[in-house]
Amino acid sequence: MPELVFFSGTMDCGKSTLALQIEHNRSARGLQGMIFTRDDRAGEGKLSSRLGLVTDAIEAADDFDFYAHLVDHLSQGGRADYVIADEAQFLAPDQIDQLARIVDDLGLDVFAFGITTDFRSKLFPGSQRLVELADRVEVLQVEALCWCGARATHNARTIGGEMVVEGAQVVVGDVNQSADEVGYEVLCRRHHRRRTTAATARAGALSPDVLPVDPAATRA
Repeated sequence: MPELVFFSGTMDCGKSTLALQIEHNRSARGLQGMIFTRDDRAGEGKLSSRLGLVTDAIEAADDFDFYAHLVDHLSQGGRADYVIADEAQFLAPDQIDQLARIVDDLGLDVFAFGITTDFRSKLFPGSQRLVELADRVEVLQVEALCWCGARATHNARTIGGEMVVEGAQVVVGDVNQSADEVGYEVLCRRHHRRRTTAATARAGALSPDVLPVDPAATRA
């Protein structure tokens, strides 16, 4: 049975890499997929991984209708055996409904990839709708780590290395941005609550109870 599957995790945990791997595996077996993305770090119409892998994709703007696009493509003799939608957290809830309709009415597997919460630890509307509708929600097993060595569970927005908690929900940036650029960093819940980034840690703005820990101890 076709499924709507939501692969979720923090930034830097390999979501886009997995999307590209799924595309490679299926295309190697003669299947043809349709790849969509939104606000990828590599620019419009690209799906990219931090490992350096990249492929062309269809940019899904605010008014893009996934279901209508697939129906038009198939009715003109095109082929699509599955759908990949990366950066799905940026999609509108009604666009997630369209992805679910592709599964139910067109009988295609849809693989959606995205982070669940924003820099304020609030659900993205697209991710919330995916959790509500998906046949399966898969949390990626590649653990991103906080600067302290603990498992990272939260995404932080930074400017000049300092965490910010105000601003628009969607601001395009990447991890490890320099000086006054908008960047992102993954943190454990404790350091996200305390707004303690790697930069502020290096600056010595820490109390003894937030010193780095042994990652092995966090799995005990």
